[in-house]
Amino acid sequence: MLKKIVFYGILPLFFISCSQKEKENKVIYLEEISPETKVFQAIGLLGDSLFTDIDSSLQQTQIDKLEEAENLYGEDPSLENLIWIGRREAYLGRYDLAIRTFSKAAKQYPDSFEALRHRGHRFISIREFDRAILDFLKAAELMENLPLQIEPDGMPNKQNIPLSNGQFNVWYHLGLAYYLKNDWEKALEAYQKCLEVSDNDDLIVATLDWYYMTLVKMGKTKEAQSLIRAVNTKMTIIENDAYFKRILMYKGELKPEALMDTEDSKSEDQKLQYVTQGYGLGNYYLSKGDTAKAKSIFENVLATGYWSAFGYIASEMELAGLKNE
Repeated sequence: MLKKIVFYGILPLFFISCSQKEKENKVIYLEEISPETKVFQAIGLLGDSLFTDIDSSLQQTQIDKLEEAENLYGEDPSLENLIWIGRREAYLGRYDLAIRTFSKAAKQYPDSFEALRHRGHRFISIREFDRAILDFLKAAELMENLPLQIEPDGMPNKQNIPLSNGQFNVWYHLGLAYYLKNDWEKALEAYQKCLEVSDNDDLIVATLDWYYMTLVKMGKTKEAQSLIRAVNTKMTIIENDAYFKRILMYKGELKPEALMDTEDSKSEDQKLQYVTQGYGLGNYYLSKGDTAKAKSIFENVLATGYWSAFGYIASEMELAGLKNE
């Protein structure tokens, strides 16, 4: 009888302990998401203040997915579940919260490169390039000799096939951070590494596009043209059509005007496509010496307001440089 009393006395304590543990694991950043309220995020490269303004009528699905991610972490406080919270926060434009979440993950899992990869990406979003570079360099050390790790998509492509891997994303974003600082030599080194882990056509054209532009910035035009020689219309491109078209333009197989077919579209995907193509086209004209046309296109990119897109940040960088000339 005594054993039964002891056993049944322990059960309530066990459930209380589990409940407390789940409560401790619960991340309640969702409470800090304020729809229809502007939240400061960064200062742009041209001195503009950049804000996030969540529209609950358009982004309710993403808000729901963030809540789901937080609930999953409450049940299972794993690195993967914690990173998903940060990714969902970033998709809502709350890079401040995302960086905080990735910092928490980096602290709890110091031997894993994934949190640094994602935090570095969001440091780029808020124009903190030096901090991004430190994260990516550390991530590169941690992922050395690891097999390629497929990275699940938060916003799946049309075929719902994850295409990128963690190692690709570290080198790709490291190259971008250096590129945005006009450090062409180090950007080139990063893209050379990135090409080594680009294991499908989508990743290859994404890497080659920035690799090509870096070479052009360095005045290595012949080497740049040689680099993209193998790109052709038989390649299987699922999601990086913008980069693919840019390379075809560099090769003279596509007219520059064809890149801007998405200009009148109102969807978010098409807007991002326009920003990406806009930077590529503006940079193309810049390399040809047509500064006036390049500047006009860069300004059109900024007019979209899509300030977290890489094409937007790169357009800021170009305009800042032209302003100082």
